[in-house]
Amino acid sequence: MNIRLILVLVITGITVLFITQNVSVVEVTFLFWSISMSRALLIFFTLAIGFVLGWFVHSYFAHRQSKNDFSNEI
Repeated sequence: MNIRLILVLVITGITVLFITQNVSVVEVTFLFWSISMSRALLIFFTLAIGFVLGWFVHSYFAHRQSKNDFSNEI
């Protein structure tokens, strides 16, 4: 078997196991609003927001660094 296929199957199995173990509903309260969702969805959304924020911060600092490098050459 291909190693990539085995890796995809293992990650899929771990993901399915994680989702089935975290189906309980939790309530999230922030300031004046609250929402109820499964724990697995909450963790997924938190991870996705973290990835997006990390990508934006990295892009900002990379752009800033390249801008400073360019201004130092002139």
